[in-house]
Amino acid sequence: MKLSGPLLLVGCGKMGSALLEGWLEGGLAPVDAWIVEPGADHLQGFLGRGVQHAASAGDLPAGLAPGLILFAVKPQMLAEALPHYRGFAEAGAAVLSIAAGWRIAAFEAALGSETAVVRAMPNTPAAVGRGMTVLCANAHCDQALRDLAGELLAAVGEVAWVEDEGLIDAVTAVSGGGPAYVFLLIECLAEAGVEAGLPADLAMQLARVTVSGAGALVYQSPEPAATLRQNVTSPGGTTLEALKILMAEDGLQPLMTKAIAAATARSRELG
Repeated sequence: MKLSGPLLLVGCGKMGSALLEGWLEGGLAPVDAWIVEPGADHLQGFLGRGVQHAASAGDLPAGLAPGLILFAVKPQMLAEALPHYRGFAEAGAAVLSIAAGWRIAAFEAALGSETAVVRAMPNTPAAVGRGMTVLCANAHCDQALRDLAGELLAAVGEVAWVEDEGLIDAVTAVSGGGPAYVFLLIECLAEAGVEAGLPADLAMQLARVTVSGAGALVYQSPEPAATLRQNVTSPGGTTLEALKILMAEDGLQPLMTKAIAAATARSRELG
């Protein structure tokens, strides 16, 4: 991990903490990391290892020259926070943002039009090292910065790049919100089990373990998801009867397509 200066992490909630933990495990020297976060109680595990902390941008030491600023604060807090970091950007610090809905142009407007900006859309499984992040960079980012940004996000899962920032809206709909759809599937599967006569606790156990196990299988298997589905489906069996409903013209696919389209449109509105 090659940094031209300290890494400044603005916001260290669940996602920021997961990222920082991944970086430290990946070899980032704690003294090369600064956290900007109002409260320090939940940061003791990091501070005890040598990571440095400031309650606000104004509390950072004079002369600090970060090579990269990663914004991991809530999107609604970013407008207030950004102006405090313009000086760092003007001095050459690059920016990596995981704030949903904030487009590259907004960072350029707040921090300077020459700022190198990478926008990233991760998802919550990053908390267990199984995240999916898609990144997009502006024209001021060189290959070294792109490599660094990819390496930083790869610490919590897989990464992919798009050149068209407009695709981030669809990425947000599919992978950003995707965990919620899977959690809803678990809820629905468990409820269907209850309706079929199972005790509620057993139905939920079956749903949780089945979905997580199927996820692990599709992650590890080289086979396409369609092939794995077919492997479970015996001719004339019970699974086929269920799939006749789920794969009907008014089944799961058109419903999911409609849902993703709605989420994509909302992402565009928010941006």
